[in-house]
Amino acid sequence: MDVYAELMRKVFSDESLQPQVLGIGGSPRKGGNTDILLETILKGVRETGTVARAVHLRDVQFQPCIGCEKCRKDRICTGLHDGMSLLYPPILESRGLVLVSPTHNYNVTAWIKAFIDRLYCFYIFENNRPRGWSSRLAGQGRKAVLAAVCEQVDKEDMGFTLEAMRRPLMALGYEIVGELPVYGVFDRAKVKENLEALEAARRLGAVLARSMAH
Repeated sequence: MDVYAELMRKVFSDESLQPQVLGIGGSPRKGGNTDILLETILKGVRETGTVARAVHLRDVQFQPCIGCEKCRKDRICTGLHDGMSLLYPPILESRGLVLVSPTHNYNVTAWIKAFIDRLYCFYIFENNRPRGWSSRLAGQGRKAVLAAVCEQVDKEDMGFTLEAMRRPLMALGYEIVGELPVYGVFDRAKVKENLEALEAARRLGAVLARSMAH
């Protein structure tokens, strides 16, 4: 807890918030279309000279939020000690965030949903009912880009995938500077044949990196 306390003190006093990017992949399938899109976005980030790293949630052993509310007092998740504990430092230190998810049942994957729910610890709630709230990540110039992959070709079939990432990140204080929906892709790594989508992903990464320079 002392490590988190010191990190949060630095971040929330703008001492260590870096113009670096953390990429989060939410696919359970290794080497698939989501992985390729994430890496291509991060390639665009790195081409600007900005540091970027990727994390695939399938490789992280973590649980969904259990609603214990210990974070209200501790200001970080202390009710669970798992792989998410290792992700909080790079989340806090990175000004840029990339979320990429395939569409599962018109929505993000369970991994992305659980990741977003574990960011609940950054909210500040008032004692009125319904409770007013704010985010401790707001006002720090945080930026994000989103991408989603869908097997079907109609926009309606992607459902809430992008919205399910966009709205929580905006509530947390991130400015969404770009989004990329990719349709008609399912077979593993098939997106490599979609040169237009790959170029759009690369440009999206560059847009994110440049947005953090302002």
